[in-house]
Amino acid sequence: MLPTSMTESAQPRSAPTTQPSTGLDSSVASMNDPTCIEIAHFDAWYGAFQAIHDLSLSIPRNQVTAFIGPSGCGKSTLLRWINRMNDIVPSAHSKGTLRLDELDILHPSTDVVHLRRRVGMVFQKPNPFPKTIFENVAFGPRLHMKLRRGDLEELVEWSLRKAAVWDEVKDRLHAPALGLSGGQQQRLCIARAIAVGPEVLLMDEPCSALDPASTLAIEDLIYELREQYTIVMVTHNMQQASRCSDRTAFFFEGQLIESGPTDDVFTKPQQKRTDDYVRGRFG
Repeated sequence: MLPTSMTESAQPRSAPTTQPSTGLDSSVASMNDPTCIEIAHFDAWYGAFQAIHDLSLSIPRNQVTAFIGPSGCGKSTLLRWINRMNDIVPSAHSKGTLRLDELDILHPSTDVVHLRRRVGMVFQKPNPFPKTIFENVAFGPRLHMKLRRGDLEELVEWSLRKAAVWDEVKDRLHAPALGLSGGQQQRLCIARAIAVGPEVLLMDEPCSALDPASTLAIEDLIYELREQYTIVMVTHNMQQASRCSDRTAFFFEGQLIESGPTDDVFTKPQQKRTDDYVRGRFG
């Protein structure tokens, strides 16, 4: 869904208050529906290895949901299925239900290009294109939308402002994006992801390669973006999950052990394995 307004905290006072009109038409369920992504009895394999076992989980709209758990427990695999990135892995297959509002993500007739316009992805390591800062953000809109030059420029500015990097790059929009710092590159990638008007942002360890100052900037940005986007974040950092997320899901050996409000998962978990993990007894 295209955002209709920007929060004051996410923009300078001089910034536009609405996202530029792009003509991007997203079919979405009623915003009164608290569930954005519904996962039911989902299993996933890489060849003979089963990475996810009978997983059922509802991901609420306009909240940050953190996936936590030790390496190899299925967190990133689930993100890749939500975005259909595992389509390019020959050995990957799955069964069960993954729905984004009314859309059956796994159905063979689902338009994967359309899905990825609705579900943006931000990776562990910043991956800007070897293009200018402007062209990185403009790439998706050029591909999917028919925009006049002025509208495209307005959309690029809006996206960079929303990603809290505009003030740092506005005087060098036509400089190579690879010249930015790691933290700036990651915020640029977030701007690139939101420029096409997604409803969901998937973030796979978005801060693991960043310094503490950049990590704090990304965490603040995640907190602000949740007002307009549904965010699913994989993290190994327990403090980050507790700071940034509204809900937390704990995975272990391909199974969902426990999920719920973040405060409850961290302070009064229902399962011993959850308690042991959040207290650092393993992982």
